[in-house]
Amino acid sequence: MVILGRGAAGKSVLAARLGQITGLPVVELDRQFWKPGRYATPPAEWARAQSELTRREAWIMEGDLGPSDTALGARLAAADTVIVLEFPLVRCAWRAACRSRENADFWRWLLGYRRRSLPLIRQAIADHAAGADVQVLASPRAVRRFLTQAARRSRPADRAG
Repeated sequence: MVILGRGAAGKSVLAARLGQITGLPVVELDRQFWKPGRYATPPAEWARAQSELTRREAWIMEGDLGPSDTALGARLAAADTVIVLEFPLVRCAWRAACRSRENADFWRWLLGYRRRSLPLIRQAIADHAAGADVQVLASPRAVRRFLTQAARRSRPADRAG
């Protein structure tokens, strides 16, 4: 499963909750990609890391690295489910402002996400994840519904005894 979306949309929280529900390991791509001092992993090294991560049998990978991500296609090709959080800019900007001090590159990415990044993500999904279950969630209510459905699907059927 791949979870994408604008910064501060709640990707990490959703991934953690889905990990609890499904028991699948959660991979936070920001922790894997950004080196100390906020240096990006070189493209060849990132491609190798993604190849290794996607070889696992099952996983939840959350993170949207924007234009820095040269290996999105590899994740999408290996995913059975793709979730795109399309929350409004105001909600994400408020969350980002409340949670931490972000740098100018983050804010440029956040502000231009719908115009610059989202069309590229949609195209990457079409190119690499045509067979995946694609879920576009545009509100916290939609996320709650999705989590409720995931919890129902992961519960073993009650057996009459």
